[in-house]
Amino acid sequence: MSWGTELWDQFDNLEKHTQWGIDVLEKYIKFVKERTEIELSYAKQLRNLSKKYQPKKNSKEEEEYRYTSTRAFLATLNEMNDYAGQHEVISENMTSLIIGELTRYVQELKQERKSHFHDGRKAQQHIETCWKQLEASKRRFERDCKEADRAQQYFEKMDADINVTKADVEKARQQAQLRHQMAEDSKAEYSSTLQKFNSEQHDHYYTHIPNIFQKIQEMEERRIVRIGESMKTFADVDRQVIPIIGKCLDEITKAAESVDHKNDSQMVIEAFKSGFEPPGDVDFEDFTQPMKRTVSESSLSNSRGDGKYEPKFGGKSKGKLWPFIKKNKLMSLLTSPHQPPPPPPASASPSAVPNGPQSPKQQKEPLSHRFNEFMTSKPKIHCFRSLKRGGAGPEDFSNLPPEQRRKKLQQKVDELNKDIQKEMDQRDALTKMKDVYIKNPQMGDAASVDHRLSELEQNIEKLRLEVQKFEGWLADVEGRLPARTEQARRQSGLYEAQNTSAVNSCAQDRESSPDGSYTEEQSQETEMKVPATDFDDEFDDEEPLPTIGTCKALYTFEGQNEGTISVAEGEMLYVIEEDKGDGWTRIRRNEDEEGYVPTSYVEVYLDKNAKDS
Repeated sequence: MSWGTELWDQFDNLEKHTQWGIDVLEKYIKFVKERTEIELSYAKQLRNLSKKYQPKKNSKEEEEYRYTSTRAFLATLNEMNDYAGQHEVISENMTSLIIGELTRYVQELKQERKSHFHDGRKAQQHIETCWKQLEASKRRFERDCKEADRAQQYFEKMDADINVTKADVEKARQQAQLRHQMAEDSKAEYSSTLQKFNSEQHDHYYTHIPNIFQKIQEMEERRIVRIGESMKTFADVDRQVIPIIGKCLDEITKAAESVDHKNDSQMVIEAFKSGFEPPGDVDFEDFTQPMKRTVSESSLSNSRGDGKYEPKFGGKSKGKLWPFIKKNKLMSLLTSPHQPPPPPPASASPSAVPNGPQSPKQQKEPLSHRFNEFMTSKPKIHCFRSLKRGGAGPEDFSNLPPEQRRKKLQQKVDELNKDIQKEMDQRDALTKMKDVYIKNPQMGDAASVDHRLSELEQNIEKLRLEVQKFEGWLADVEGRLPARTEQARRQSGLYEAQNTSAVNSCAQDRESSPDGSYTEEQSQETEMKVPATDFDDEFDDEEPLPTIGTCKALYTFEGQNEGTISVAEGEMLYVIEEDKGDGWTRIRRNEDEEGYVPTSYVEVYLDKNAKDS
């Protein structure tokens, strides 16, 4: 089966067919190119999808990815990113192995096809030229034959005419012979041309054209084989990435199987456990028995109640009072004096009574007026906004529940230790460099690193002081926490504690100057003002009051009166008795030095766990 023998007369159709084959090849190249564009677009969309749901750095979302379920989701996102990469590999391989190769092959194919059909046209032109020469020789032989017949007839006519001279007859005879000779020459030329044409025609149809058509056939068969191989490569490119895609899917399955609901539940406990004890029972308050005061009542009791029993909002209760803020704290905000901190009274010092200073009487405005002022005051609205933002807390994280505070302090200690290690590594490296400079002065000046070494020593010393400070707070917190094995005793009032700490941060914002200072109680219970008894005095003398928090002196206070204590601005002290509404807070510097300072002079961080326990 050969195109040269079977299709010897189908030159034009073969030309059209081969051009159609090249068009099919270009169409397939276009198809693969669009497939690669789809793969790239799909990979890009997958990457954007994975990036869209990736947790943002240094954000709350990043903290949420510590649970096994969210970690599995993060692993799925990462595997989808790798999955997208495999589609990019498909696109790249198809572009290089199919599109690039076929594009070059098409150019070569066009050049080869052009060359073959040029040879075919040249052979056709040659045979057509031979045919034209044969036709010309044939017409010339025919013409000479006719001329020879006419000359012969004219000679015979002149020879038969008796009136024609002998010379004319001779002339006619010679002319007839000449024409006859020309006809013989034309015949010989025609015969030679005919033989030559037949030879050329035989070579054309049995040698040249079959060879050319055979080359065109081989060219077309190679094109068909090439497009088949490209289709196979098209499938192989996909098949090569299937194992990797399978691994991606296996990793997703493995991540899904790693989801542990028990572990996630335990992590929720670790993340939100406050360390508080559950609230106790609410005591019964008998309002049928009026409270009577004796002559032996202290001046503090008289100053607080003026001989009358005035229960606070809600009475004595450890339960939740308001869902957003406790009532006693709200009343503290409403009734806090908007004036500079009062100096200790000269007439009655804090030591005049066994348990505290004499409370200076404050002229309280009506509750409705205070409430209106509270709701319309811009700084206070700002405080409520800071509650929603969760404003910056104190350095010792005292605004957090004990368990969370312990974790934060431990995390801070670890970070400081890492910073110390980095500084020490730099110091060691510089020390070695200095030794090298001392041994080889041409390499550098040893004195040039002394300044940097001193800076590193100072930084290390500062960091160590910070570590000691945080470790002290950490030890204090760990000493106050209950046994950590009792995980069943969790604080049910976590929401209330968080909002209480936020309100405390608002009060800290307002304590930027003495004119805007006020205090608030951090206790969950409101205490009834009852007369102090000798039994209480004896109990206080026998056992020191426990520390219920810390405070920071906002201003310098000179404790000139008996029972007060002098503090310096910025000094950190321990709180052993909170403000009972008289404007005084009892603090302790060490075991032998304690006393009262105006509440507005200090910023208090009460330890709620110690108060409840």
